[in-house]
Amino acid sequence: MSYKALFDLSGQVAVVTGSSKGIGRVIAEALAEAGAKVVVSSRREESCAPVAEAINVAGGEAVAIPCHMSKGEQIDTLVDGAMSKWGRIDVLVCNAAVNPHFGPMATVTEEAYDKVLNTNVKHNLWLCNRVIPQMAERRDGAVIIVSSIAALKGNDMLGIYGISKAADAQLARNLAVEWGRSNIRANCIAPGLVRTDFARALWEDPERLAKATATYPLGRIGEPEDIAGAALLLASPAGRFITGQTLVVDGGVTISG
Repeated sequence: MSYKALFDLSGQVAVVTGSSKGIGRVIAEALAEAGAKVVVSSRREESCAPVAEAINVAGGEAVAIPCHMSKGEQIDTLVDGAMSKWGRIDVLVCNAAVNPHFGPMATVTEEAYDKVLNTNVKHNLWLCNRVIPQMAERRDGAVIIVSSIAALKGNDMLGIYGISKAADAQLARNLAVEWGRSNIRANCIAPGLVRTDFARALWEDPERLAKATATYPLGRIGEPEDIAGAALLLASPAGRFITGQTLVVDGGVTISG
């Protein structure tokens, strides 16, 4: 194989959930630039359509198919739409997530707990169960679940979210074992603090940002492009012997004292 081909996704179809902004959007753009046809998906048509249009204007190929991952019945609409448009899904990026509870686990409501676990874990599994069998028929495919370093340590304010992201890491490991003989790879990316709307409360305040960057060996928090590079690795032939892993992309914060 030519080394130039290691990151080539020409002819592939990628579905990226939660891709109207932030990490998901940049991943969708990176996969499109690598040659993939991309399904841009988020809760609202008006949010994901401009992203798909921008990819098309830039010379890529994309379509917008809305899907609210908190509503399991919309998963069928997403998968059926992608299959109707392009007849296959080669790369699935499960990026959509919610976190309605920022606080200690002792104060979480049952409604908030269920929303986090259902959206971040259960519906990722339902989506994978819909997508992976057609990958297995072709004996090739890659699943990427965006987890978090919150899955790797305790946290006073993100405990429930961290539980869901730890479950995502185990979901990837189990998918890798169950589908590996069909040449399906499944991995997680665990970002540190990244400059997105989702984490705005953690980086927009100068004092909080200064405290955060002081703990990062690279001296900065992450940018969405940092995560997109890892996703391209795991989606492409360059990552064809990586499966069942959680790739930590955190500027070194989890190994720093």
